[in-house]
Amino acid sequence: MSNFLGKKRSDDPVVLVESMLSSLKELGCNMSIKIHFLHSHLDRFPQNLGDFSEKQGERFLQDLRTMEERYQGPWDSHIMSDYCWSLQRDLPKVVHSRKSYKRSFNCI
Repeated sequence: MSNFLGKKRSDDPVVLVESMLSSLKELGCNMSIKIHFLHSHLDRFPQNLGDFSEKQGERFLQDLRTMEERYQGPWDSHIMSDYCWSLQRDLPKVVHSRKSYKRSFNCI
């Protein structure tokens, strides 16, 4: 498999991913979280897939390494939701236009 995630993009990366997943399934391989993440985002391959900075790539790989260390068991649907929540927690404080009437227990 070539021209998949590099600088030179293949004509149809979705077909490549689907063939890779079917081959892995036939071999009886367990798919890692990275493969599941790719599979869940097949429809969102951007045109500039290979164009990212090294910093962004390192950050993503560090996040995936943390998630793989946290979830050592079989694949669970909660892995992806936990990853999304961890991304949301990393965002700086956002000021909302409406006031919340619920109690907040955030430490300052």
